[in-house]
Amino acid sequence: MPGDADLEIEEAFRRAQKAHNNKAKLVASLKTRYNKLEDKSEFHDEFIRCLKYAMIIYTREPAVENVIDFVTKFAASFETPVNEETEEEEEEDDDTEFLNFLFNFLLESHGASSHAVRFRVCQLANKLLGSLSENAQIDDDLCDRIHEAMLVRVTDKYPNVRIQAALAMARLQDPNDSDCPTIKAYILLLENDSNPEVRRAVLSCIAPSAATLSKIYKRTRDVKEKVRKLAYQVLAEKVHIRALSIAQRVSLLHEGLSDSADSVKEVIKTHLLPAWLRLLQGDVLQLLHKLDVENCSETAVTTLHAIFSMATDPDELLQNGIRLDERKLITVDSLTCENVLYWRALCEFVKSKGNEGEELLEKLLPEAAIFAEYLYSYLKSITPLSEEQRADMTQLEMVMTQEFVGQQLILLVGCLDTSEEGGRKRMVAVLQEILVMPNTPTSLIGLLVEKLIGILRDDAQKIQMVAEIISDVREPIFSISEPVDENEKRRKQVRLAEVRVQIMEAKQTLEDCISCQDFSRAAELKDSISQLEELKNQLALEVSQPAENIKEQRVEKSDPETLLKCLTMCAELFKQMNIKRGICPTMNALIESLILPSVSNPNPAVRNMAVICLGTAALHSKDLANTHLVLLLQITQLDEPKIRISALRALIDQLLLNGLNILQEKSAPPTSQAPDSPDNNGKPDQQVEEESTVQGILRMLSEFLDSEICELRTETAEGLAKLMYCGRILSPKMLSRLVLLWYNPVTEDDQRLRHCLGVFLQLYARASRANQERVEESFLPTMRTLFNAPVTSPLSEVDASNVAELFVELTRPSALVQPAAVQAVSVHDSLAVRVCNEILRDVSAPEVRLYCKTLSWLEINTEPGPANNELQLLFKDILQEVKDKYCTRVIEKLRNQLNGDRSKSGSNQDTTLLNLDDNTGEVVNKDETKPKRAKRGQKKASTAKNGKKNSKAELSSDESDEENVPEVPPSVRPSRRAKMASLEKTKQDLTALMNQEANGS
Repeated sequence: MPGDADLEIEEAFRRAQKAHNNKAKLVASLKTRYNKLEDKSEFHDEFIRCLKYAMIIYTREPAVENVIDFVTKFAASFETPVNEETEEEEEEDDDTEFLNFLFNFLLESHGASSHAVRFRVCQLANKLLGSLSENAQIDDDLCDRIHEAMLVRVTDKYPNVRIQAALAMARLQDPNDSDCPTIKAYILLLENDSNPEVRRAVLSCIAPSAATLSKIYKRTRDVKEKVRKLAYQVLAEKVHIRALSIAQRVSLLHEGLSDSADSVKEVIKTHLLPAWLRLLQGDVLQLLHKLDVENCSETAVTTLHAIFSMATDPDELLQNGIRLDERKLITVDSLTCENVLYWRALCEFVKSKGNEGEELLEKLLPEAAIFAEYLYSYLKSITPLSEEQRADMTQLEMVMTQEFVGQQLILLVGCLDTSEEGGRKRMVAVLQEILVMPNTPTSLIGLLVEKLIGILRDDAQKIQMVAEIISDVREPIFSISEPVDENEKRRKQVRLAEVRVQIMEAKQTLEDCISCQDFSRAAELKDSISQLEELKNQLALEVSQPAENIKEQRVEKSDPETLLKCLTMCAELFKQMNIKRGICPTMNALIESLILPSVSNPNPAVRNMAVICLGTAALHSKDLANTHLVLLLQITQLDEPKIRISALRALIDQLLLNGLNILQEKSAPPTSQAPDSPDNNGKPDQQVEEESTVQGILRMLSEFLDSEICELRTETAEGLAKLMYCGRILSPKMLSRLVLLWYNPVTEDDQRLRHCLGVFLQLYARASRANQERVEESFLPTMRTLFNAPVTSPLSEVDASNVAELFVELTRPSALVQPAAVQAVSVHDSLAVRVCNEILRDVSAPEVRLYCKTLSWLEINTEPGPANNELQLLFKDILQEVKDKYCTRVIEKLRNQLNGDRSKSGSNQDTTLLNLDDNTGEVVNKDETKPKRAKRGQKKASTAKNGKKNSKAELSSDESDEENVPEVPPSVRPSRRAKMASLEKTKQDLTALMNQEANGS
């Protein structure tokens, strides 16, 4: 073996394959040899010859990866450091000759037919560009050629090639250029590439800018957990919080902390939130200010709980956010939306810890009596606005802020310790007084009643107290003055005149007594005159200022604001009470005197709340529900959209609780009614009426699914989904309507509807075999509707193949939560019989191909039995009638499977090799034996046939690798020995191949 000083190229490559060799020494030795040569061309040719052996191997073998790393380090060693002061000087050709030569070779090879070569070209380009220093310089023409080649390769058929090409362009992008082709290519890949690893690769290297930020943000909603996780990491590390809008910040936290994957939630806690807090110098209140907590309080509370859960020292939670005075309260002047929300969230978080948080909770909250006075003083300071003042946005925002702060303080009542009798009584009294106050905002009434009922312990006391408060609010006590009677006034005037005459007579008599020196009589008269003077003054005062007769009297108020407050308290009472208790006389009085009259109130808000009250009250009594069911049905069709939706919710709740049997519990008709008529097929008139009522309700709900009012349509679909999932409605036809509504392009922007139906269909089908049978029954009606849809209908745009695949997935026996015992006939067997009969109805119909394709996706039981025999006969009839080659080929294959010939069943089984992605360390499945293209009409490897294992192996036709694979008959499945031999072959190093080539030459 030659010495290191004269290291041969082949020997260097041979050593480079071993991980334990020092590649830096190999690079130095080979570079020494290179520098000694005057003619570099021979070195270049030999170097490329050795490199080609590594480039034709696609799998990520350690020996090959070591060679690629060695080549990268060797090429990068020729980079000449650029001095900042001499950046404009010419580069030395000798130093960059090899680097340029290697790049030129790679650019000439990037279009090779072998995907392995294309992959290694892009990988080398990525590593070479990444190994160059930040201020490295390469020829402009060469840079443009590299750029153009990588732009071509990012559209390659193979995901690994696209990944490496995308990574290679990381240093070629210009975020400041709106027309940068790299940025455009990245955006295209992020939005359209089907492979999640490609999207991850682009996310890892795309530069955030005004054009790309929205695209990165969208990847937080990607279907793949790993992509969402990386998108949050990129936003945490590369994007400043100020670059995001308030809506984007709130959405990131809301969706991230409620993500179904725990790893995504962990990224929010460990990366995104700490990064934002670092940018805000750790100020949590400033972070809340960036979120606009008034409009997203629940998201803000969830965020605070996530921050609290990461805290190591409990005391720092108290120090970082709020400052409490000696009474353990925030001074009223210092209350803001942020600090009161922080206070509430911290108290709730500590209280949720149970005994562990008792000590800290005592530091956070005062006694109940003290907090009651604090709450009363703040809510009393909220001033109601007149109509003119509401037009002033400044005053309106100020009052809305006060209401939000008051709401948070009311929520804090739930964290107080009300076990002490005195504090509890004082809190109850204060809440009562606040509810009666005329300036208490309507938005806080429901919350106040909820806390009041929560403090009280006896149900009867709860009902009685709320009823008294409603009475005080609706019929407050007023002092009424009655005018003085004129006759009484005249009588007092006459009496005053008489007293004056008496005074004059007494004075005259007094003078006479003094003249006669009758001093004892004079003294008596003097006292009498004094009394008369006092009486005269009193009468004179009463005559000049007559006293009004003041009486206290209750006056009923019927203004919309008062009625809305009373109805809100009533609704909260019905909501908090146990429905098993029933309707007591007090509650019945509220219904008769308050709720029912308000249903016809001209104010829409009052009518809406009255409908909510009536619907909630009906849940407490079947008799009440029977009495007012027709009224609710009328409201759902005749009133304003918002009120119709409230009535619809009440109707759905009633059907969920009592089922359609509620219609059968109405009072029976009189016994004197005529006997059954023959027109009713022997059914009693009552039963016929009940069935017509049920059909009428279902028909109404079905019509609402076609409503132009988006909210009404969504509420109806959600209600029907609940009724079907709970087993209240068993209707394949209605299930078909929901599936068509889910696929209808008209509902594309209705995210709530799409999400609700998407979750429902999965849960419903997985719940039981009976549900799967109903899904099976709805298959053909759904497909016929799609096939017969006119061109003008939105349903004509729906992909029927995708709908069929959905039904196949929903009816898989393996999809059940609790798979049933082995049965002779599976749901797929029954579905296959239905599809075969549908094919035989019209063998020339264009949908026959799709039906045959659907049959190929089904998991048909091949065990002998009646179902097997029936399918055999049907397949035989189809083969005789259908002339389409694809259809006959599919049916013939299925028929062979039923006959027990399973040799062909393995033809679609994918033999995969695990490839370790260089940048992510993740395992990517690659198909090395699948044909280049799927035959016409056949399902790709990621179709429903392998749907039950999609989470473990996601294969697609664009990930297959047909290079250097001999032709194998599709019916022959590779044996285990052949697979092992192939796998061992890929583990060999390059030495044998290089020696063989050298000996042959």
